[in-house]
Amino acid sequence: MSTTEQAQASGKYSAKWQARFNFFETYGAPNDPRHKAALKALPGFKEKILINANVIAFFFGPIYLFVLGLWKKNLALLGIFLGINIVLSVIFAILGMEFPRALSAGLNGAASVMYALATNYAYYLKEVKGEQSWNPFQGMRF
Repeated sequence: MSTTEQAQASGKYSAKWQARFNFFETYGAPNDPRHKAALKALPGFKEKILINANVIAFFFGPIYLFVLGLWKKNLALLGIFLGINIVLSVIFAILGMEFPRALSAGLNGAASVMYALATNYAYYLKEVKGEQSWNPFQGMRF
């Protein structure tokens, strides 16, 4: 019995997570060419979003990753976003400018997208493969 079958047999995961786990087990990480081809072959937009992104993580990223037990990846992402904001704040302070609202909104949007795209595969790695590293982009295709 594979680790995915063991995870599903426990009844611990919803149908959405089981579908995601099966997809990752069959087609590999998002940076795998098989994954990209299989994602394109999915019938509808809803199915593609189910596998590729996590809507809850888009809106509640930092909280949701802590709830899922992905605290290492969450702290790494928070550190990255905090570092970018500090560097940009210092640059704008040196230039004597205010931090533009449009840039702030864009950075927040980018952070939300990063959480949405990284969550599903990171949770798969933790729950099925037993891997939990500090790299939030492990296996991703950026």
